[in-house]
Amino acid sequence: MSDLEARVEALEVRVAYQDQMIDDLNQTVIDQWKKIDALRRQLNELLDRVQEVEDSTGGPSAPEPPPPHY
Repeated sequence: MSDLEARVEALEVRVAYQDQMIDDLNQTVIDQWKKIDALRRQLNELLDRVQEVEDSTGGPSAPEPPPPHY
């Protein structure tokens, strides 16, 4: 095997590893976006529930007065 063939083979191996790493990183990003979307939906549901409770109780409560020992 000539020096040129060895260098080309080394580059091909390197590119193959890089392609695999890119695929792995891409899958990680996809998984994270799925989790972010699920958390965003959950947050919106919780915000809706809080809004419903506030609406049913007449809105956000007024600030509590300080305790008598102040």
